[in-house]
Amino acid sequence: MGRGFYTIMAAQFFSSLADNALLVVAIALLIDLHAPAFLTPILKFVFVLFYVILAPFVGAFADSMAKGRVMFISNSIKIAGCILLFFATHQYSALGAYAIVGLGAAAYSPAKYGILTELLPPEKLVIANGWIEGLTVGSIVLGTVLGGLLITPAIASALLSIDFPLIDTGIDSPIESAILLIAFFYTIAATFNLFIPDTGIDHRIPKKSPFFLIHEFAHCVKLLWSDKLGQISLAVTTLFWGAGATLQFIVLKWADIALGFALNQAAQLQGVVALGIAAGSVLAAKMITLRDSVKVIPLGIAMGIVVMIMIVVRDLWLAVILLILIGGLAGFFVVPMNALLQHRGHILMGAGHSIAVQNFNENLSILSMLLLYALLIMLDVHIYIVIGLFGAFVSISMVIIRKWHLTNQSKQDSLHLIGMRKIH
Repeated sequence: MGRGFYTIMAAQFFSSLADNALLVVAIALLIDLHAPAFLTPILKFVFVLFYVILAPFVGAFADSMAKGRVMFISNSIKIAGCILLFFATHQYSALGAYAIVGLGAAAYSPAKYGILTELLPPEKLVIANGWIEGLTVGSIVLGTVLGGLLITPAIASALLSIDFPLIDTGIDSPIESAILLIAFFYTIAATFNLFIPDTGIDHRIPKKSPFFLIHEFAHCVKLLWSDKLGQISLAVTTLFWGAGATLQFIVLKWADIALGFALNQAAQLQGVVALGIAAGSVLAAKMITLRDSVKVIPLGIAMGIVVMIMIVVRDLWLAVILLILIGGLAGFFVVPMNALLQHRGHILMGAGHSIAVQNFNENLSILSMLLLYALLIMLDVHIYIVIGLFGAFVSISMVIIRKWHLTNQSKQDSLHLIGMRKIH
C-alpha cells in the first residue's frame, strides 16, 4: 500500500480514538450537570449536525487543497472544541462545545475517504476500506474503552494525583483530566496529518460562490441517487450509519436495564460491537471483491433479526457473543457497499464531492433516527420495545433495498436483451 497509506491509517486511528473516547466523557459530563436523559442521544445529534448543514461545502473544501492539510485543519478544530468542553458549566454549553468537535469531524471525513481514491487504484479500494474500517473500528473499541476507563473512579483519581512542580494545572475533576488527555490524542492525529503525502491532484475549484456550490452539490446528490449501483450502495450505507449511531445509545440503555451496568461498564459493551465490526470488515476485505459487493445485502436483513434477540438476553457472556455477531454482520456488509459507493462516486463526480454526498445522506439518517430515539426516551417507551422496533425497521428496510436492486438488475438485463435482438 505504501508509506502514505499507513500514515493515513495512523492519523485516522488517533483521531477516531479521541472521537469515541470523547463521546463517553461528554455523556458523563451531561450526567454530572444533571441533564435530562433525552439529551444523551442529542449529543450525537449536534455532533453530526454540521455534516448535514455543511454538506454542499465540505466536499469542495476537501478538494480545494492537499487532503493532509484539510485533515490537519479539521483536527485543530476538534482540539478547539475540546478546550470549550473543558470550560463548559451548563448542559447547553457542553452541547455547543461538542458541536464544534462535530464541525471538525464534518470537514475531516471527505478528506479521509477521498484521499483513498486519489492514492490507490480501484482494485485496491475494498482492501483499503477493509483496513481503514477495521482500524477505525479498532479505535472505536479502544476509544469507548478508554472513555469508560477515564471516568472510572480509580483511574480518574490516579490522573488527578499527577502534579507538576510550581504549576497549577487547574484540573479539579476526572472529566476535566479526561478531556485534556483526549485533546492530546487529537494533537497526535494532527501531527500525523502533516506527513500525509500530496497526491499531485489539481486542487483548484472552478467557482467559490456558495450558490454555485449548493447547486453543484444538489446536482451531485441527484447524480449519485440516479446511478443504479450508486443508489443501492448509498441506501445501504445511509441505513447502516443511522442504525449504527442509534444502536450506540440503545446498547447503553439496554446494558443498564438488562445487565445493571453503569456508564463506564456499558461503554465496554459498545466496544464489543465495534470488535465484531472490525472482524467483519477484515473478512469482507479478504473475501469480497468490488464486483461482488451487492451480494452481501442479505446480511443486513440478518443483522436486524439478531438485534431483536437482545430483548431476551440477561447473561453477560451471551450478550458479548450476540453483540460481536451483530457487529460482525454489520462490518461484513457495509465495507463492500462503502467501497462500491466510493468507486461510483469517484467516477461520477470526484472523491471529495462524492464523500460529501455520502456524508449528507448518512448523517441525515443519523439525525432522523436519533431524534426518533430521543422522542421515544422522552415518552418513556421501554427499551425492549425500542429494540424490537429498531430491529424490525432495519430488516424490513434491507428487504426493500434488496428488492429495489433486483428490480434494477432485471430492467438492465431486459434492456441488454432488447439491444442484442436489435443487433441480430
